[in-house]
Amino acid sequence: MFKLHESEREYRFGTSGPKYLMKGPNMNFAIVQFQPGDDFKAHYHKIMEEDFYILEGEIDIIVDGTAHHLVPGDFIHIEPGEIHYCVNNNDVSVKMVSTLAPHQESDKVEIENYTY
Repeated sequence: MFKLHESEREYRFGTSGPKYLMKGPNMNFAIVQFQPGDDFKAHYHKIMEEDFYILEGEIDIIVDGTAHHLVPGDFIHIEPGEIHYCVNNNDVSVKMVSTLAPHQESDKVEIENYTY
């Protein structure tokens, strides 16, 4: 068992990207923030499933070429092998919860020159 407060961790890219509150041993749990115009390189996972739950703001998540516009309260589940790309096309930041399971140290495959 462990307990921590979100303020004890930092976003990967200063004010954006994932802020992992837990990485393994069975799953990853992160708060993810995107500033207006931010995106995250298209990728897929070989084994891990990924979930996003939107807390604040709005975001577009493209899964296998289909765009999904998500708002607070929306949840999206992404299966292994599904190519996904996140972009904040709005003028306010977005904050969401992300889970990945089962935890794998190296499972992400980035897609170069992804267009949707």
